[in-house]
Amino acid sequence: MPGAVLVLAAMAVLHTGSALATELFDSIGPAGTTWLRIAFAAVILLACTGRSLVPALRAASRRDLVATALLGAVSAALMLLFSEATARVPLGTATALEFLGPLAVAVAASRRRAELGWLALAAVGVLLLTSPWTGTVSGTGILFGLASAACWALYVIGTAHVGSRFSARHGLALSLTVAAVVSAPFGAPAVAAGFDWGVVAAAAGIAVLMPLLPFLLEMTALQRIGKTTYGTLVGLEPAISLLAGIILISQSPTAVQAGGTVLVVAAGIGAARREQQKSPG
Repeated sequence: MPGAVLVLAAMAVLHTGSALATELFDSIGPAGTTWLRIAFAAVILLACTGRSLVPALRAASRRDLVATALLGAVSAALMLLFSEATARVPLGTATALEFLGPLAVAVAASRRRAELGWLALAAVGVLLLTSPWTGTVSGTGILFGLASAACWALYVIGTAHVGSRFSARHGLALSLTVAAVVSAPFGAPAVAAGFDWGVVAAAAGIAVLMPLLPFLLEMTALQRIGKTTYGTLVGLEPAISLLAGIILISQSPTAVQAGGTVLVVAAGIGAARREQQKSPG
């Protein structure tokens, strides 16, 4: 299967999971849903890596282990904050806010002032999505979305280091285990208060949708396509998230919000294509 198709499939699965996760919020809240999802994903990955994880841990330096633990903490914060955002603002809006993080990292890495134009375009798109002058979008939700953007930026930076020290599955297994521990104080009480086996089973299924299956699809895709192509496709993420919200949970964005999504997508794709033009070959 072509790499581009795998990336698109990964994003579709990811945002399907995001949309379905909101259905559990009434039972165990955003934090409880997120913690269960992370915990199940960590258990599944630990079971899959098995004994091969032990030699990897023994060979790792203290600095590598600290970096992995920090990545896990950032991952927990990223997912908790994003869930809190989606509980208050439409899914597409939350994703567009979060997308500002990696876009800012890409623009900063270019070290060219001209690249700030893409970030400015995305900012205009976010303004249209949130329309703060109308007061119709939760200010708290916007703050959660922006905080998740900061965490995603840190996640991008941290992943580069951890990915150079561990295999993909080992790094993810370790970081998600830490994330499960870090997020437990926030999510476990809500799960205990609203415990239901049906909810637990649903959370286990969502754990496969986010992040296990998307990760496997993206890992395979990156073996077949270049980083620039990947970055261009990921620029479509806010639009895919918007569609998931419309189709799966009956969210209805306004024309202005749809226009804002287009601007954020254009900024992401534009930044990625610009990077391709600067790269040799």
